[in-house]
Amino acid sequence: MSPALRRAAILAMAAIAAGSMLVLAPGLLEGRHLTKGRNLYAVHCASCHGRDLEGQPNWQVRNADGLLPAPPHDELAHTWHHDRDLLVAITKYGVAEAADLEDYRSAMPAFDDVLDDDEIEAVIDWIASTWPNEIRTRWENR
Repeated sequence: MSPALRRAAILAMAAIAAGSMLVLAPGLLEGRHLTKGRNLYAVHCASCHGRDLEGQPNWQVRNADGLLPAPPHDELAHTWHHDRDLLVAITKYGVAEAADLEDYRSAMPAFDDVLDDDEIEAVIDWIASTWPNEIRTRWENR
C-alpha cells in the first residue's frame, strides 16, 4: 500500500470512528492543514452548521427573531458559490461587515478574536475538500 493510500485509509477510519459520514475528495486526504480544519470546524462551526455540513432546517427562511438559520456547507448549498476571500471575510468579521450591510442582522458570530487567518483558511479548505471534484474545481477557479 502506498504512503498516500495508507494516509487516506487512516483518515477515513478516523472519520468513521468520529461518527462522520463525510467522505473527503480524492487528492485532499492528507495533510495536517485539513486535519486542523476538520477539528476546528467540529469545535467552532458544527454546532450551528451541522456535523456533516448539513446546516439547520429551513435555512433559507427567517426565524421568528428575523434571523436566518445557519446554512449548510455541503455541495448542495451555496457556500461554494462564494469565492474564498468572501468566505474568509464572513468567517472573520461576520456577514454584515463582510458584505458591507450596515443594518443586516445575523446569528453568525465574527471569529476574528477566536481563530487566526491560518485557522480560518484551514476550516474553509477542509469544507472545500468534502465537495465533489467538479464543484471544488469550479470554486477554486472563481
